[in-house]
Order: sequence, then structure tokens, then C-alpha cells
Amino acid sequence: GWLFWRVMACGRRSGDTKRQVILFILCICVCQSGAETLRYSLPEEMERDSFVANIAKDLGVPLSQLAARKARVVSEGNEQLFRLNQNTGVLTAKESLDREEICPQSDTCTLVFKIFFENPLQLIRGEVEVRDVNDNSPVFPEKEMVLKILETASPGSRFPLESAQDKDVGINGLQNYSLGPNPHFSLAIRTAKDGVKYLELVLQRQLDREEQGELNLLLTATDGGSPPRSGTAQVRVVVVDANDNIPVFERETYEVRLAENSPLEQLVVRVSAADPDEGSNGEVRYTFTQTSERSRQLFQLNPTTGEIRVAGKLDFEEAKSHKMMVKATDGGGLSAHCKVQVEVLDVNDNAPEIALTSLTASIPEDAPPRTVVALFSVRDGDSGDNGRTECSIDGNLPFSLTPTFDNYYELRTNAPLDRERTAEYNITITATDWGMKRLSSQENIFVQISDVNDNPPEFTQEVYTMSVTENNSPMLRIGGVSATDPDTGKNARVNYALVRQEGKEQPEISVNAENGDVYILRPLDYEKVRALEVTVLAADGGSPPLSAQAVLRVVVRDENDNAPVLLHPPPDGSAAGELVPRWAPSGYLVAKVVAVDADSGQNAWLSYELAKATEPGLFRVGLHSGEVRTARAVTERDAARQRLVVLVRDRGQPPRSATATLAVALVDGFSEAHLRVSEEAPAAEPDGPLTLYLIASLVCVSALFLATAVAAVVVKVRRARRNETETLPTFPTSATESNAGSLPRSYVYDVCFAAGTVNSEFRFLRPLFPCFPAGLPPGPGEQRISVCS
Repeated sequence: GWLFWRVMACGRRSGDTKRQVILFILCICVCQSGAETLRYSLPEEMERDSFVANIAKDLGVPLSQLAARKARVVSEGNEQLFRLNQNTGVLTAKESLDREEICPQSDTCTLVFKIFFENPLQLIRGEVEVRDVNDNSPVFPEKEMVLKILETASPGSRFPLESAQDKDVGINGLQNYSLGPNPHFSLAIRTAKDGVKYLELVLQRQLDREEQGELNLLLTATDGGSPPRSGTAQVRVVVVDANDNIPVFERETYEVRLAENSPLEQLVVRVSAADPDEGSNGEVRYTFTQTSERSRQLFQLNPTTGEIRVAGKLDFEEAKSHKMMVKATDGGGLSAHCKVQVEVLDVNDNAPEIALTSLTASIPEDAPPRTVVALFSVRDGDSGDNGRTECSIDGNLPFSLTPTFDNYYELRTNAPLDRERTAEYNITITATDWGMKRLSSQENIFVQISDVNDNPPEFTQEVYTMSVTENNSPMLRIGGVSATDPDTGKNARVNYALVRQEGKEQPEISVNAENGDVYILRPLDYEKVRALEVTVLAADGGSPPLSAQAVLRVVVRDENDNAPVLLHPPPDGSAAGELVPRWAPSGYLVAKVVAVDADSGQNAWLSYELAKATEPGLFRVGLHSGEVRTARAVTERDAARQRLVVLVRDRGQPPRSATATLAVALVDGFSEAHLRVSEEAPAAEPDGPLTLYLIASLVCVSALFLATAVAAVVVKVRRARRNETETLPTFPTSATESNAGSLPRSYVYDVCFAAGTVNSEFRFLRPLFPCFPAGLPPGPGEQRISVCS
């Protein structure tokens, strides 16, 4: 405000109204320019994404405008050190900052960044000072320093020592030295005009080589941090015989000016020290001392001639000068020092660097002239005219460059665009400096003219047919669908999805939305599902999106995962009973093993074979029919009880199988048949019309023998009355409770058949005695037994 009224007063005195307006505008610009420089500081070695500042708060900009104006932060140089969160307005450090790495040659470390806004364009400069922390300890160039001192050296003699180096600066840098307690030496610290501390060992008491030829001293360097850090070195003093002349340099300081593009092995300077002694005491050798590691890498010292030559690539932008200390030591161990100071001269050895800050990769063809396409900066590491730059566009293109602030340029359109004539532009920007030998660099910017979404995706096939074997693993990939879109950008980005049908369950199929890979979500069962059919939708990313459909059919292949299942005899763990008469010829049908397999194809083709038998040569099994027949005629020598194990096997890989056990009784009559079969299978209750017909037929036939049976019964009853004190044999009430044993000679038959018995397979067995009709209670001493087949 004071400046404003001052300007207005000057204008009134001059009486020039136009000059008042100009001065007022100039005042506002100067004030605004000063207000748009942000300064912050943070300590080094902070964690990544550490808080630096709240830019929105400091600038007074609402958070909503940060995103709307596309606010971003740009650091000087190629490496971006900071990140701006548009949602919170917080500026953070992208990585942990190491001051010693960023600013190795400077006591202060300031990082410059710029805040860039669009719509309208605004550029704000900011600075972040990286404060030093005590994270480095003093380090001596050598862990052990060897000094050769004449025994004739007088008290008060001084002997230079290697100084420690500390990468930290200020109070955290090297502050003090200390020497371990000893009777001969003390420590003297001398500070030069440039602030460098030089260390000297002061002799306090005369040395005597004969008394003690070597001394070991502990030298400690301490910085001023909190807590302080320290480094140590061992000083070994070797007492030598008298050498009364020390080397003397021609000059105390050698100053040299050297161009930064000096080639390797170029002579920088030759230092020379004279020693009037003779022999080895007069031979001088040169070494670097109290010299930084970087200077030792860039320069090489010949220990014999004292020539210093270039050993590395000098860079004016890295360090403008180098200071080195050279020690000349004669053969007796006496030494002297001189300083060599090399000033590096700048040459135009850095081409301009173009750094893109903002780029619009695609613009619509109806964009108006003066539309901003890109924003970039040009930086040159040289100084003076070598660092001044200018930019231009190669070729006759509808674009132009507009300089803005602080070496920033805008690339704008300057004519209407027509995509039908030119769909894309490859713009070459050339930046050239003003040096005597002008250097330049180029940057290509690719600008594409955007299209509209006018093409739907197109599948490579109308119907995709894929197959999968049942019992598959979950999320199994079985193939993929593919659709292409001739559009560009997001208009050609195709996403896949299944079309859901209302009222139907979600199929066991999934399609990857990005690449169209088809997956089976869960294991399938061929016996339940033979095929799946869904509709796949491919939609592009346009607005509005366009789509196409294709049919996906998945055929399930059978796997041999079901073993044969026995229908007859039932697999209940007990052997099925079959009756075979003794007179059965070869090929007599004993039983039929019936099995089914839920698989299909050859996995369900069943074959039957006789796995085990009491007499293997007596029976055979049909390979495909499962019929058990006699392989030869039954003889009297064959065992009455035969046990057969029939193996049922499918043709799968690997094959699966099941076994059926048959108990076969070779019988002459019903009594024998009953005893043998009842031990193997439980009797069944008569049921069904066929059973009733058979019982009636049996009763009728038995009536023919009724007369003979009556006589036999009378005799049996009389015999039972005479032996009524004897215990009669007890038989179980059911066939399943019957055990091995013999039956009385006179008994009555009740014959029943299970449902489903084939009529042609029934055989009447000749009874020994006539039977009573069905329903007639047994007489005294008689047992009634039911025989079932």
C-alpha cells in the first residue's frame, strides 16, 4: 500500500496520468511476482511420501480447483522429487532425500520446483531447503597414518596429519580433534580462511630412538551433531635417525586454470620440492594429503616427478574448483606441504535438455486455433551464453511455440485441423543454445487427432465350440473368444461378458473381461450335463458403447469316473444263491450277472469274466452277456457247494471294476437244495401272482402222493409217540437262521419264488415223500420248510 501511494504521488507531481497507470500496473506485477515464490524446508533422510507443505492452504486455492485446473508439480532437472496430491493439496517428497547425494559440493541445498495450473495457465515457483542432519561420521582417509620423525627433532616441531572428512555441513560437520594421552605429543588445530581445519602433531618432549623406537597414538575426530559422531585413526610414529634438512617447495600455493573438457593424461601442474641432503635423505617423493576422494579420482600425482595429470572427466557443473594438498617426503621421513588449487573453466559441453511437463496425446479435429497441446521446459547446465537457449519447430506444420515463464514454452495449434487429411502429427522441437559452438537437442512430440466411435466389435467366429473333460479342475482355461474393433483408443478397447438370461441359472462358464479367455468355474459331471451353451457379448469402450454377440458352446467329454454297478445279484455283501441239478448238462444256464455303468462310450462297455471258483473248470461266464453257464456236465464228484466270483470290468483308462459273488448248490432233491441254499441267502416271502400259481401247481402235484404220504405219516406218528421223551430236532423259523445239518426224512415242502424269476428257469424237484396241501398244519414229528428260488 505504501508503494502504491508513493507511485501515485510521483505521478501527480509529474502531471502525467498515463505514467501513473503504467507505474501502478508495474507495481502490481512486482508485488504479485514476489508473492508467488513459496519457500519451505525439511530435514534430509525423511521417509518417502513425507509431508512438505499444504500448497492449497498456502496459495489460498480451494481443493476443488486443484483437480479442475490440473495442478501438478514439476522439479527442475530430469528427476521429479516431489508429488502433489490434487485431492488434499499436500506436497510430499516422492523419495527419501539425501542432502549429501543431491548437493555434495554445497553447504546449502535448495531444490527448486514449480506449481503448474491450467485453465488459465499459471506457474508458481517454489523452493525447498533440505536441512542437514547428522547422518555421517567423520572418516579419515587412512585408518593408520605413519609419521617418521627424527630423534633430533626439537620440542615444538609440528607434523601435519591427514584431516578427516565429514559429508555433513554446519554444526553437523567436523568440529574438533582429540589425541589419546601420551608423554611426547599434543594436537594443534589450525583453521584456514576458507574454514578448512588443518591438523598438526606438536612434539612436546624430545624423542629418543634408543629408548622407544615407535609410538602408537589414537586420533579421534568429532562432529557437532546431537548426539555427536566420531571417527578414529591410528597414528604410528616411527623415530628415525637424524635428517637435518626437510624438503622445500618452490611455491606454497600452485594455482591452475583448466578447461572442463581437458583430455585424460593432460598435464595440470608440476610441483617440485628441493632437499639439500644427500643419498636417500635427499630423495623426495610426492603424495596427496588432506585431499578429498573426488579430487583423488580426477587427478593423478606422479610420486617421483611431482606431475599432476587429469585422470577423470572434469565437470564445471559439478565442481567449479578443486583443492589438493601435496606432501613431499624425503628418504629420512621429513616432509613438507604445498597447496594446489585448480579452477575449472566452463565450456559449452552441455546440449539443451527438453523436459515435457504436460502433453495432450490426442486432440479432437474440431479443436479451435490456439489450443494448448503441450507444455515443456528447456534447461542447459552451462553458464552465460552457453546456457541461453531458443526453440523452433521443424517443418511447415499447423503448430507454433509460445514462450511463457522461466524457459517454459507452450505448443499450440495455429490453424484448423482435418483428421481426414492428416490423422497424426510427429512434431520435432529443436532447442539450441547461444554458445560459440552451438549445441542443440531435439524432442519428438506425437499428436494424434481423435476419432469417433462408429464401429462395433466383430467376433472372429459366430459360434465358438470348445470341449472339456468332466471332473475338470476349478477355473480351468479351455480356450478363448476374440473380437476386434477398427476404432482407436478406448473406442477399440473390447471387454467381454456373458449375456445373462432371465429365469436360467448362471452357467458354470466365465469369460475374462479383458482378453476373452474362457474358464470352467467348477468341475462338471458328464452324467448330469452333456453340453453348455451361452451368449458372449463384446462391447467397446466408446460413449455410447457398441457391441456384438457370439454363441459359445462347451461340449463335456466323458471320463471313466464311474465303476460298474451290479443290478443282479444285488451288491448287499451276501452271496446270491442259485440251484443247479446234478443232471445239468454243459451250457446249462445257472444265473445271469447284470451290471450297468453310468459312463458312456468305451467307458461303459462292460465285460464279464470268472475271477474265482471252487471248481474253475465247471462254470464259464459269457464275456459280454454276463450269463453263468456250466462248462461241462455236472458229475457226482463235484462238490455240492460251489462259490463263484464274477469280475465285471469296463474299458476305460484306467479300467474300473466290480465283483459279484454267487453261491451255487448242486442238488438232487428239494431237501438237499433247501439246506444248501438257506445257508447262503434268506428266504423270501411268497408274493406276486406267479408265486401263487406255482404254489397251487405244487399242491396239486403233491396230492397225487397223498395216499403214500398218509401211511408214512402214521408210522412216523407212532414212532414219535414212543419216543416222546426224546428231544426232536429244532429248525429255525426262517431260512436265514438255518445252519448246516441234516433234516428228518419226512417233511412238507412250501415252495416260493422271488419276484422277477424267469418261468423257464424253474425246475420241480422230486420230493422223497408226499406233501400236505398248502395251509395244512404239519403232523406230529414233522417240520415244514419253505424253499425259495
